[in-house]
Amino acid sequence: MASVVLRPNESQEQLLKRFRKQVAKSGILSTVRRKRWHVSKSELRRIQKKKAIRRARRKQRTIR
Repeated sequence: MASVVLRPNESQEQLLKRFRKQVAKSGILSTVRRKRWHVSKSELRRIQKKKAIRRARRKQRTIR
């Protein structure tokens, strides 16, 4: 669980911004979104393969 402690002379906006950064960095939201619905192992493999192909294509575009 992500938690932040209010620093001296820190505004609520700054505290919230630090908290959001920490949540994003820890990957909590992506885990929650992924576990929202049951995804079979075959479906998960298909999604991962699709992501790998996209990454490879993006990498090829930047190399040229």
